[in-house]
Amino acid sequence: MKGEFSAIIETAPEGGYWAICPEVPGANGQGETVEEAKESLRAAIRLVLEDRLEDTRRGLPGDAIQTVVVV
Repeated sequence: MKGEFSAIIETAPEGGYWAICPEVPGANGQGETVEEAKESLRAAIRLVLEDRLEDTRRGLPGDAIQTVVVV
């Protein structure tokens, strides 16, 4: 899965950085550097989207069509 998402990165009061992705509620990351915060956010986005997909697939009937849409 590949896609582009927004990352909002701010300095954390305790040091380092924290990051959120407005398109994926619940996805956030942190790190000592901006790059570490971005990598942490990438992992969080991946986990949230994979979990949502697995959760949705559990409730699908056997004859549901699963395909890909590119935006």
